[in-house]
Amino acid sequence: MSPPGTGVSEEAGEIRRFWTGLGLPGLIDVHTHFMPERVLHKVWDYFDTNGSLIGGLEWPITYRTAEAERTALLRAFGVRAFTAMLYPHKPGMARWLNGWAADFARRTPDCLHTATLYPEPDVETYVREAVAAGARVFKAHVQVGAYDPADERLRRAWGALAEAGIPVVIHCGSGPAPGKHTGPGPIARVLARHPRLRLIVAHMGMHEYEDFLGLAERYDQVRLDTTMAFTDFVEDLAPFPRRALPRLAALGDRVLLGTDFPNIPYPYLHQLRALERLGLGPDWLRAVCHDNAAELFGL
Repeated sequence: MSPPGTGVSEEAGEIRRFWTGLGLPGLIDVHTHFMPERVLHKVWDYFDTNGSLIGGLEWPITYRTAEAERTALLRAFGVRAFTAMLYPHKPGMARWLNGWAADFARRTPDCLHTATLYPEPDVETYVREAVAAGARVFKAHVQVGAYDPADERLRRAWGALAEAGIPVVIHCGSGPAPGKHTGPGPIARVLARHPRLRLIVAHMGMHEYEDFLGLAERYDQVRLDTTMAFTDFVEDLAPFPRRALPRLAALGDRVLLGTDFPNIPYPYLHQLRALERLGLGPDWLRAVCHDNAAELFGL
């Protein structure tokens, strides 16, 4: 499949054939990245240097274009709703990012208003402010932020999000490279305190797929997103265990399409084909690619 500039219309056509063939009105992608341009460019620079947080991997950015082009491309693909996954790596950054994200949501009506958080003294205050301002989904990045999600400073913020029923997409697995607080243990402590918290575990919990399937089986508000999972790129790094496919099928109502667009080293279509080749059937694909998120977000 061709990257932007050499085959965008062809790829868009293939993607549309994928979801129309399933009888869907489009796709809903819960894991796409939009953030202030200078922040995003720093992220891209990090990928370009094969940084340690991405396991030192070669990771070319397939959709390295301006913001307006990226939103237009998602619409060309038929993505009905998407997110602005953004995250702080130090104190004092989250509130500013949330202000940017609120503005982005106002001028991008098909983006689900996204917010973020970090363990710091005013976190509960600005989380509640973001919820009051209409945030519909939060992003937490345990690996990049290098914090314990069970940090006492986050307790009341998690409680506020659980009370409001706001989903949180959280990168808490140890892929592509482990962090001090990644893995199922720290986030399991959060869930023990807040069992109704609507967590969406990014990347299917890579590398600890089966452990995170177990958390979803234990807590009925835990979901998983497909971001990069099952693709050739990730299967070479951290293959999903085929013995776990029946468990994945059984959780079909709590798996959501995520892609990591635009920060992916392959075409968007490949994520969809990777899900299709699992062989879990059209009903599972319809739920994952659209219906589960539509129900969760009331779309």
